[in-house]
Amino acid sequence: MNKQMEKLKKQLTEISEVVNTFKSEAVQVKIAEKLFDVLIDADRFEDGEFGRRGQRYRNDGESSHGLPIRKKPGATRVLNQLLATDFFNVPRSISSIANYCKEHYDSDFKTSELSGILLKLVNEDKLRREKSRDNNRFDYVKA
Repeated sequence: MNKQMEKLKKQLTEISEVVNTFKSEAVQVKIAEKLFDVLIDADRFEDGEFGRRGQRYRNDGESSHGLPIRKKPGATRVLNQLLATDFFNVPRSISSIANYCKEHYDSDFKTSELSGILLKLVNEDKLRREKSRDNNRFDYVKA
């Protein structure tokens, strides 16, 4: 954790001069958010992982600066991130997908939240849906 904090401090120092050249605080915040999103995604791909390192914490309030706080990614974004990994190389039940999201993304999605998105991914030929021999329910696997 300390290594990550040191890396973040270094990155903040590097970008602070450029961001501070803008007079508008709102513009500064937008630029910083975009840069952090890029840095987080780059770290995820670099480390070969998704999830906890880049999660956004849910807080429906505002920051001390009066700006909205970013929320955790939704089910669609999480499933698309999983699709970009090898997660769906093996068949997964909807409950195992929900459990994985809870463990690795700290997102407690109901299976009903995931089912429509999974069906959409099946219709887009990104996933295949197969009947499980064990419980006569569907499993999802990369198409």
